[in-house]
Amino acid sequence: MRYVSGLLLPFILVTGVVWAQSPFDSGQPFKPAGAIDEKVLAVLQKKGITPSNQCSDEVFVRRVYLDVIGTLPTSTEADAFLKDQKPNKRALLIDALLQRDEFGQYWGLKWGDLLRVKSEFPIKLWPNAVQAYDHWIRDAVAKNMPYDQFVRALLTSSGSNFRVPPVNFYRGVQDRSPVGLASAVALTFMGTRLDKWPETMRNQMATFFSRVAYKSTGEWKEEIVYLDPTKTDALPVVFPDGSKLTVPAGKDPREVFTDWLLAPDNVWFSRAIANRVWYWLMGRGIIHEPDDIRSTNLPVNPELLAYLQKELVGAKYDVRHLFRLILNSATYQQSSIPSSKQPEVEAHFGVYPVRRLDAEVLIDALCWLGGDGQGYCSQVPEPFTWIPENQRAITIMDGSITSAFLEMFGRPPRDTGLESERNNQSSDAQELYLLNSVDMHQKVQRSKMFAKFTMDAKGDRATLVGSLYLAILSRRPTEAELAAADKHFQTPGLAQKQAVDDLAWALINSKEFLFRH
Repeated sequence: MRYVSGLLLPFILVTGVVWAQSPFDSGQPFKPAGAIDEKVLAVLQKKGITPSNQCSDEVFVRRVYLDVIGTLPTSTEADAFLKDQKPNKRALLIDALLQRDEFGQYWGLKWGDLLRVKSEFPIKLWPNAVQAYDHWIRDAVAKNMPYDQFVRALLTSSGSNFRVPPVNFYRGVQDRSPVGLASAVALTFMGTRLDKWPETMRNQMATFFSRVAYKSTGEWKEEIVYLDPTKTDALPVVFPDGSKLTVPAGKDPREVFTDWLLAPDNVWFSRAIANRVWYWLMGRGIIHEPDDIRSTNLPVNPELLAYLQKELVGAKYDVRHLFRLILNSATYQQSSIPSSKQPEVEAHFGVYPVRRLDAEVLIDALCWLGGDGQGYCSQVPEPFTWIPENQRAITIMDGSITSAFLEMFGRPPRDTGLESERNNQSSDAQELYLLNSVDMHQKVQRSKMFAKFTMDAKGDRATLVGSLYLAILSRRPTEAELAAADKHFQTPGLAQKQAVDDLAWALINSKEFLFRH
């Protein structure tokens, strides 16, 4: 694919331009729609920050598809939403997306990152356990298992890692010592890093997991997680809040800890997941980073976090309830074009943050547009694994199964369970790949979708250009963009097929395509 002078630049810069006919901003000012917005606005006003306008329908439909199900809307879906005149169409779309199969797939992927679902080094769950664990996680997400039940199963299960999938939580850690297990629990379900605690508190936390033991069986790579039968005496323990208790003889200390953690009035638990869900949808935690909660890292909006915690507990730990609240808020539905110049506007949620697509989401989108697949494999022979090329990246269950694209675009290695393992920063290598690689050239050149658009347009250039925009950017082109494309199509000696490929390539390389906005 060659560089097309005068065509690529406008599309790359488009998200930084406020057009007279803006495809990004509805022109409607921020209007609180509920408690979330009232609490956000109260802080913004104290800071002298004007929140952004409401985003356009074109931006919203693309944003909510990507944020909720990790999938671009089809041309038909985007067009139907844009033509819909119902005043509550955004809420209706949110409800529909929360019930889609892709919701379980995409958020199962996210939980796989946090729970370190990986067969090979350094986690070494091995393939049979990975399959059982991943299926259980995705099924729990798809069926909307209450979050407290989900966590209780992970923290208290015992048995075979092949037959009792949640026990793999205790296997999917690099350090299986009591302190190592306690660190994994604290990071994943309390949003805190145990290495920043005083040593005495670390050891007290580790006590709850001091009786977890492991043993192999005769089956290849099977392992039993169980309580050490030689340690059954009463056990004095101290909880992270300083309260004390003696675990009765024969009682599983993990169950005692889990009862404490999941108590409705225990802010450690509800705070961590409420903050994490906000981070997932808004790109920044109320406490940031979402897995670095500590006394010296305070929430930027304590009232907002407390409200989300209360809602979660009141909804009996229905995490989708939090999704629905946040997605329907005016705060989430802001434009990504800030109305204020203060540097802290994003930290206080006065604008929707621009973020690059996740590696898995991006390659799925490229394969959908190109009509082809991508090869994924695990190159460590335990056993050597290939994934069919028609399988979507968001459905890959094993962190060891990867590709050069996923590695280049920052897919997390699933070694630690930290959110920061995923790297969505752009790089020169990524830009060169998208601009110049043979793979990208073939995706554009061989796309049956783009060929169909050409056939269906029947020579109507505006229809053809509009179809490309709707498929790639989920919107119609502005008059200025249509004129620029029309001018390029009229380049002397340029075949229509090449002009279509050039335009598609330019749109795919635009920030508007590569980023959530």
